[in-house]
Amino acid sequence: MNSQNSPVQGATSQARKPSPAATHPSQTSHPHLLREFSMRFTSSRHGARLARRLVSHRLDTWGHPYDGRANETLTLITAELAANAIRHGHVPGRDFRVRLTESGDTLRVEVTDTRTERVPPLTAQEPPGDVESGRGLLIVAQLATRWAVGPRESGPGKTVWAELHLR
Repeated sequence: MNSQNSPVQGATSQARKPSPAATHPSQTSHPHLLREFSMRFTSSRHGARLARRLVSHRLDTWGHPYDGRANETLTLITAELAANAIRHGHVPGRDFRVRLTESGDTLRVEVTDTRTERVPPLTAQEPPGDVESGRGLLIVAQLATRWAVGPRESGPGKTVWAELHLR
């Protein structure tokens, strides 16, 4: 297998494995959290692509098939949030983190970067004219049940998250 097709290229060497909640919900401190997947990725286009692929794969293993509405929707949301993390949240030498959770009938994806001063507006607006970028949060707002941005819990930066209710 060449390096371009390597499934882990772009993930950091300190990538976190799924928490025990991924297989043993009764052992988690969040009783409603059924499953969790979290990993850090290099702040690059390859890292963003790998994040999108791994979220889609994890959703499939959780019973949300690749061609199903939940998988397709959350994969697209992840792609937009990861692209924003590498474009607007990139700090040289720093990774971004993706966390995917399933609790009850809600899937949630969080993308965390280390850039504090570039917080996206909560009211995404259509960019003017023929501009080829700037529509990612419009897509997220249309696809997600709800989304928001908040401070990163463990240091400088921010977390942009989106939820998808399955019912």
